[in-house]
Amino acid sequence: MKKILFIVFVLISMLSVSQEKAEQDIKVGIVLSGGGAKGLAHIGALKVIEESGVRIDYIGGTSMGAIIGALYASGYSAKQLDSIFQQTDFSTLIQDHIPRSAKTFYEKQEAEKYALVLPFDKFKVGFPSGLSKGQNVYNLLSKLTSHVSTITDFSELPIPFFCIATNVENGKEVILDRGNLPRAVTASGALPSLFSPVIIDDMVLIDGGVANNYPVNEVRAKGMDIIIGVDVQDSLKSRNDLKSAFDVLVQINNYRTIRDMIEKRKKTDIYIHPKIENFSVVSFDEGKDIVESGVVAAESFREELSKIASQQKHIEKKKVEFESRDTIYIKEVKIEGIEKYTRSYVLGKLKLRTPDKVTYKDFSEGINNLSATGNFQDINYKFFEDDNNENTLLLQLRESHSSMMLRFAAHYDDLFRTGALVNITRKRLFTNNDIASLDLIAGDNLRYNFEYYIDKGFYWSVGFNSKYHFFETDVPLSFVRPDFDAELSLPINSLTIKYSDFTNQLYFETLFRRTFIFGLGGEHKYLRYLSETIGTDENNLPRTVFESTNYYSAFGFLKYDSYDNSFFPKSGAYFSGDFHWYLLANGRNKDFEPFPIAKAKLGYAHTIFNKFSAHMTAEGGFKLGGAETTSLDFALGGYGFKEMNNIIPFMGYEPISLRGNTYLKSTLTFDYEIFRKNHVNVSANIANIGNDLFETGAWIEGVDYSSFSAGYGLETVLGPMEIKYSYSPERDESEWYVALGYRF
Repeated sequence: MKKILFIVFVLISMLSVSQEKAEQDIKVGIVLSGGGAKGLAHIGALKVIEESGVRIDYIGGTSMGAIIGALYASGYSAKQLDSIFQQTDFSTLIQDHIPRSAKTFYEKQEAEKYALVLPFDKFKVGFPSGLSKGQNVYNLLSKLTSHVSTITDFSELPIPFFCIATNVENGKEVILDRGNLPRAVTASGALPSLFSPVIIDDMVLIDGGVANNYPVNEVRAKGMDIIIGVDVQDSLKSRNDLKSAFDVLVQINNYRTIRDMIEKRKKTDIYIHPKIENFSVVSFDEGKDIVESGVVAAESFREELSKIASQQKHIEKKKVEFESRDTIYIKEVKIEGIEKYTRSYVLGKLKLRTPDKVTYKDFSEGINNLSATGNFQDINYKFFEDDNNENTLLLQLRESHSSMMLRFAAHYDDLFRTGALVNITRKRLFTNNDIASLDLIAGDNLRYNFEYYIDKGFYWSVGFNSKYHFFETDVPLSFVRPDFDAELSLPINSLTIKYSDFTNQLYFETLFRRTFIFGLGGEHKYLRYLSETIGTDENNLPRTVFESTNYYSAFGFLKYDSYDNSFFPKSGAYFSGDFHWYLLANGRNKDFEPFPIAKAKLGYAHTIFNKFSAHMTAEGGFKLGGAETTSLDFALGGYGFKEMNNIIPFMGYEPISLRGNTYLKSTLTFDYEIFRKNHVNVSANIANIGNDLFETGAWIEGVDYSSFSAGYGLETVLGPMEIKYSYSPERDESEWYVALGYRF
């Protein structure tokens, strides 16, 4: 009887232990620290944790740890994250680089003119709050988390999640566990000086690493039994490694975080610390090695991880349906937060008309173009999809208070010579959507350019432009011969002329088929050029005035521009068509008769392989009638200057040395980017220029002018820096050209 009772007791005990074990379940929380590019090691560590079978019940992250953690919590596997980040261009992501093809025509002109832009509100020079607004980061996160965009409580994500940010006004940490997930993560990673602060719930937030770079206590407070921490924080650097202000800023913040980690490490059950001393917070180009360092560090804990997994219940993961479409159908746009700008202005910058089907790429570029205006501090958006897979876009904007800017640039070329530009720009001067800009240019030649523009987006925008250009250069005697009433015969081959142009335009323009810009307007032009080399005028001054006339015209234009780079294009196409009808004249030109001038230019760029590209252009222009007016003829020659009137660059010849009322020109350039932003190129140029080439058929009889050139170009923050050597077979002479900085 005793034996039977003993056996029953053992069986009951075993059953009880077995049941207790079956009911046993350990909750595991993950802590992912900040560390910039070093945070890619989190992906490697998560790979090993996944393979060990550990079920993660909560994730808390800061900065880069928040980015990786949010995506993992949204349902991505570590392998998927590795693939995503290998395909990400971090340079573009961090700098908020906006592809040139995505910008409006006005933004293209602005971006390719000024080297330095500073806030100038109330006539006080300020400085930007960060090098980047983080808009590209937000765009990427929005796309990657679109499948959970309706979730506002982060505890309802496939894996509950929170991230840490810092309130810049009081230095306290802020736990972000609800709201807009991409916005929260962007705030957590808003590294001071690199990214602008993010506003959430009226709090100004920056990188969470400033207050709490390793939120172990906060994860433990979520009821976690086991904490696995992945620490990718910097160690203190020696003086030899502190090479920039950014390094010093990171070092100062590390004083506290390293001290805090002494206690936080004790609170971590499995502390994974990858060997990443040889990497920096911006070593994104070494991402593959950084991920591998996370794998290696986590592998040393493989046995402990497997043991934890054996103490957890196996719960089948819900299959996450990721957004796989490349396009999105937007049936309606709702905009919140606009007071100073109109709905049409916003949609025009987005290049969006509803209902419409757009690619995510085009939509992101539109968002970045809206951000590039500088008129909005925050741009948040969400898509709400209905049963028909049609989306309503909610655009939440916060307008910028800044309305004035001070801008600078410098340039050198062989025609205008040196020029230093100071610009003052005022937005919302008289009405919403307007902008007034004044360029003052000093150097070898004084110039100015004033622009007032009312941007109406897809509707008709209105602009007024007033500019004055002046230069002094040598020209062959044949250049001024058409401006003499009698035959000119002098014992010289060339003379120096002073050329000035004062132009005022009022125009209206609109987007045509979303990619072209079409415009109409009226123009007043006062054209004057003279030489002090020969002759005496009516006031007995030693000079000869060749032109001094006011011209009045109506004009129209059509433009298309999808070049990825206007100076060294690798892809894209270009078209510009211009038609001027000169109606009236007043001044030296007494025999004026109305006449039209038409010109057009086509261009196409294509990358042949790797970094080797070809760029071809063809252009031409002609004048009908108006033989008595020669001062508006086409003039070819020179390189590197901003085109004005009908003065057009042509390598192999000195500036404005060829002249005629008709011209045809074509250029083929092969460019090789030997290393980033450094270009070597070779070109071939051909042209015909003369009078009435189409009427006489001379344009097809042969090539009158040609040249070959080789050059080196460098893309800098001040603009392109170029030097070119060119040879003309017809002249049997060579020319050197130097063009430095943006052209204005």
